[in-house]
Amino acid sequence: MRLGSPGKRLQFGLVAVLVLFAVIGGRLVQLQGLDGTAYASQAERLRLRTVVLPAQRGDILDRDGNILARTVAARTVFADPTLVVDPAATAARLAAPLGVDQPTLLTQLTKPGRFVILKRAMLPEAAQAVVNLKLAGIGTQPESQREVPGHDLAANVIGFVGRDGTGLAGIESRYDTVLRGKAGVHDYQTAPGGQAMPSDLERTVPAVPGRSVQLTLDRDLQFVAQQALSERMKQTGAYTGSAVVLDVKTFQVMAMASYPTFDAGNPAVAPATALGNAAVSNVVEPGSIHKAVTISGALQAGVIDGNTVMTVPPTITKGGKTFRDTHKHGTVGITLMGILAQSSNVGTIEIADRLGAQGVYDYQRKFGLGSKTGLDFPGESPGIVQPPSKWSGPSYGGIPIGLGVAVTPLQMAVVYATIANNGLRLTPSLVRGFKTADGDFVAAPRPKATRVVSPEVAAIMRTDLSAITSKHATGKSAAIPGYVVAGKTGTGQRVENGHYTQGNVTSFIGMAPAANPRYVVAVFVHAPNGVGGAVSGPVFQELMGYLLRHYRVPPEGKAPPELFLAAARPGD
Repeated sequence: MRLGSPGKRLQFGLVAVLVLFAVIGGRLVQLQGLDGTAYASQAERLRLRTVVLPAQRGDILDRDGNILARTVAARTVFADPTLVVDPAATAARLAAPLGVDQPTLLTQLTKPGRFVILKRAMLPEAAQAVVNLKLAGIGTQPESQREVPGHDLAANVIGFVGRDGTGLAGIESRYDTVLRGKAGVHDYQTAPGGQAMPSDLERTVPAVPGRSVQLTLDRDLQFVAQQALSERMKQTGAYTGSAVVLDVKTFQVMAMASYPTFDAGNPAVAPATALGNAAVSNVVEPGSIHKAVTISGALQAGVIDGNTVMTVPPTITKGGKTFRDTHKHGTVGITLMGILAQSSNVGTIEIADRLGAQGVYDYQRKFGLGSKTGLDFPGESPGIVQPPSKWSGPSYGGIPIGLGVAVTPLQMAVVYATIANNGLRLTPSLVRGFKTADGDFVAAPRPKATRVVSPEVAAIMRTDLSAITSKHATGKSAAIPGYVVAGKTGTGQRVENGHYTQGNVTSFIGMAPAANPRYVVAVFVHAPNGVGGAVSGPVFQELMGYLLRHYRVPPEGKAPPELFLAAARPGD
């Protein structure tokens, strides 16, 4: 067998090698010459690291600058189970400083992986005590914690944040974008070993701290409101309750209490029923406190005047349903003061007949019922008022006296504040303004004003409401020595998912001093039984009494006016 020529084979091999080197050389030229810059940039990017610089969350303050919620430094204690030498002994030494039982810690310390959280949100000094133990595999890292010094103080207004610091409820949620600020970044380059190295690519964009939100709440008044409400709730075995205080001249919310409440610093352990704000989200039937809407509207429409005496029979029937007063009487003449002070259903329905169904509805809407108040608070309900086209026969008797109407406590507080403010309704506010980290203050916009009734009508209403605490009226328990209170009691029901719930919603709303009101206080208590004056009146008395003393409103030195009736007192 004859072999091929060695020379040809060598020539072929040489050509193959030269072609291979040409390809490799061309590729090197491409990488180092043509694409070198791009690959270098890609390498730099692979070594570039970005660290997010969290922004300090703003505080929530009361009207005087007292802290209601703030962000403080904290630390997380963690373990690397692969480095823990003796899990049982380590768990035993960590149990006390962490406040976690040994079996739970032992489970954590023997988990697979290299990072296990043992305790979050520890105060720095407490975390340092853990560091001082010098336990293998145990470390700490920084984090922030939302602290609420008052725990449940204004919790249903403040709301709360999630684990990542995002607002989830209340003011924390509504003003989350204002409070959280803007995170910064720090870009730097690393060496092959991972350590930071100087580079032209290094840059830092500082974080912008969040602004603080200053509320209109008075911290001390809020405490008194919550205490008075809570005590009364426990005494009566009540289910839910709320109390609202409005400044008459500004409609600023000075206190807003809810029951039940919770610790805003630890909301995870609270039942869902305690997390809402009852003053804006609970929808209730107002009952007799609604009579002020009907009578104010009739006065403004001119179908009655301040001297009107209504001839009131024992009962009145509308759509087959008979309505009567809570006290028996014959046919008597009753003044407007008497109708309000003794809460005459029949007298109010007769006045509504003069005003007409459309007139009743129009003044409900003018007073703000059926719409959100404009407080701009998460979860606020608009309530429900029906136009006459949707009324049934009994509605002509029930709606004027507050039955078949759905309102929030805040809405009714605004109704009475409108009467106190000479018939001018303002948008209620809960935020006074905003503060930057440098201390600059930006005031919240001024509230919108709407004329509902004339100053003359409002003055008549205040006079006629001021007999509420007199001897034969329904609100004797709300009397405040040295001051004249103008107000109204109410008893209705609570509506949930379109159905009435068990028990009564009792209420008292009043203003003081009656001649020139400074404040309105509204109290609502959903109790198994009872009526407005007896259940809610004492809370009003304690809260308004404290308010007048706290802000040094001079006593009037007058007693409530005598309850003036044109004829014999009902029941005589």
